[in-house]
Amino acid sequence: MRIKLISGILVYLLCATTAFAEDWPQWRGPTRDGVWRETGIVRKFASSRLDPVWRVPVGGGYSSPTVADGRVYVTDRLTKPKQVERVHCFDAKTGATLWTHEYDCPYVSVGYDTGPRASVLVHDGAAYSLGGMGHLICFDATDGSVRWQKNLNAEYKIRMPIWGIAASPIIEKDLLIVHIGGEDGASIVAFDRRTGKEKWRALKDNASYSAPIVIEQNSQRVLVCWTGERVVGLNPETGKLHWAHPFEQRRMIINIATPVVHGDLIFVSNFFDGSMLLRLKKDELGVEQVWRRGGEDEKNTDALHSIISTPYLKGDHIYGCCSYGELRCLDLRTGDRVWESLKAVPKARWATIHFIEHGDDVWMFNERGELIISRLSPKGFKEISRTKIIDPTKGQLNRRGGVCWTHPAFADRHIYVRNDKELVCVDVSAKSLSEKRSR
Repeated sequence: MRIKLISGILVYLLCATTAFAEDWPQWRGPTRDGVWRETGIVRKFASSRLDPVWRVPVGGGYSSPTVADGRVYVTDRLTKPKQVERVHCFDAKTGATLWTHEYDCPYVSVGYDTGPRASVLVHDGAAYSLGGMGHLICFDATDGSVRWQKNLNAEYKIRMPIWGIAASPIIEKDLLIVHIGGEDGASIVAFDRRTGKEKWRALKDNASYSAPIVIEQNSQRVLVCWTGERVVGLNPETGKLHWAHPFEQRRMIINIATPVVHGDLIFVSNFFDGSMLLRLKKDELGVEQVWRRGGEDEKNTDALHSIISTPYLKGDHIYGCCSYGELRCLDLRTGDRVWESLKAVPKARWATIHFIEHGDDVWMFNERGELIISRLSPKGFKEISRTKIIDPTKGQLNRRGGVCWTHPAFADRHIYVRNDKELVCVDVSAKSLSEKRSR
C-alpha cells in the first residue's frame, strides 16, 4: 500500500510539473498579456552571463520569436542579392532548421528597414506571418507549406505607416484579425483563418503599430485596438464599432505599446503624447476617461511616455519605461509619479525594457541584452538578479553600440531571443541551476 501511495505521489508530481510547462505561441504569450505562468524556474541566475543551449544565425528584424509544439518561429530580412523577407521554423530543443520560406519584398517608404516587426502567430496547426510591407501568409506549422497568402498592401491599398506594418495579428474563434490601415474602411480586417477569405472590415483610421487584444466587457467579447487616432472597441465577430475614445497625436503616429487591461481599466502610453487611462463602463459597451497626462516634450515628460515597451500594471500602480529609459512607478488612480529609477537600463533616447510577470517577480529584458529578475512595488525597484543573454546589434538602431529591442519568448523553461545576427535559446529551469552548482 505504501509503495502504491509513493508511486501515486510521484506520478502526480510529474504530471503537475508537465502541466506547468507551456508554449509562447503569439505576441506577449499564451493569453497575450505578458504573463509567464510556468513553474520550475530559477530564482537567481548562476552567473553574469548565461551560455546558450544553442544559437543559430538569422538576418535582421524586430519581430519577437514565438514557440509552439516544440518549434520556434521568427521572421527576418535580407537585402543582398535582393530584398527578401523570410519566415523560419527551428527545433526548440536543438535549433535545427525545420523549414524556411522566402519571398521577394522590396521595402518602400519604410523607415528603420532592418526587417519585419510582427510576431508569427501559431494556432491549431497553422502559423501566420505578417511582414513589414503587409505580406500575410498562413503556413502549415509543421512543414511550412503555404495554405493561403495575401499581399495586403496591393489588395487593400495600405496607407503605409512610416515604420511599416507592425501590429501582430490575433485569432478570435475562426477569425484572423489584422490591423493594417487599408483604404475603403479597411483599417482593421478579419479573415477566415482557414481559407483567408475576408469576413469583415472596419474603420477608416490610420494604422498604428499597436497589437490588438480581445477582452471581456459586460459578458461580451470586445476587440480593443489602438489605431492612429483613437482607442476603439469592436465586436470581433462582425467588426461593429461599440465604442471609441480619441487619443490625439501632436507630432506623428507613434502608438507602439499594446493596450494593457487591468480589471475594468485600459491603459495606453506613447513617446510624445504621454498616457491615458480609460474605464470600461459596467452597464453598457462604452468607456470613460479617468485621466490623460503628457509632458511638454520627450524630455520634459509627465506620468509615462513609453516608446516600445508595454507597461506593467499591478495593484494600484503602473510600472513602465519612459522616453529615455527612466523606470517609473505611477499611482494608477491619478498618474502621479511615485518613484523613478535609472538602474534597470542606461539612460538614452528610446531606451527599452520589456516587462514579463512571473509569480511575484517581474522579469525584465532590457535593450542591452540583459535579463533582470526584480520586485516592483510602490516602495521601489528591487533587483534580485541580473545576467546577459545576447549582445546588442546595430541593425535595429545604429546608436550606442546597438540595441536589443525584440521581446523574448518564454517557453518550456527556456528563453528565446534574437538580435540582428542570431537567435539564441537559454535554459532558465531550476534544474539547470542545480546542475551547475553540483559541478
